[in-house]
Amino acid sequence: MKKVAKKVKTSKKVAKAKVVGAKAKKDEVSKLKQEMAKLKRELNGKIRGFESQVKSQEEDIQKKGKEVKRLESKMKEVTEELGKKDVELNKLKEEVGYKNKQLASKDVEMETYKKTTEEKIFQLEAKVKELEGKTGEPSATS
Repeated sequence: MKKVAKKVKTSKKVAKAKVVGAKAKKDEVSKLKQEMAKLKRELNGKIRGFESQVKSQEEDIQKKGKEVKRLESKMKEVTEELGKKDVELNKLKEEVGYKNKQLASKDVEMETYKKTTEEKIFQLEAKVKELEGKTGEPSATS
């Protein structure tokens, strides 16, 4: 009987050990589930943070895209305006060149007229002296 009692005691110990083991496993599973839930919450928080950052960056990209398009449009306008100004500048340069040629031509014409006029004055003065010599009157220009 001692053997039977010993077996019963051992069976109770084994059963008790199994119960304790099962409880320990349940506790461990429970702790793991809690830890998993905590990690899921943390992960969801991080995911929301990343999604927020992505959304913010997408908005920034859209804003910068619009700004790039605006600047490209402005650059096109300025380039066209610069082209027009270049054409106008070249036209004005040609006009100035033409006017300079006209002025040079008038300068030559003036010099020719001046020489002709001085020559005529010289001839008239000579004629006046000749006539004074014939008449004997002193000249008024002297």
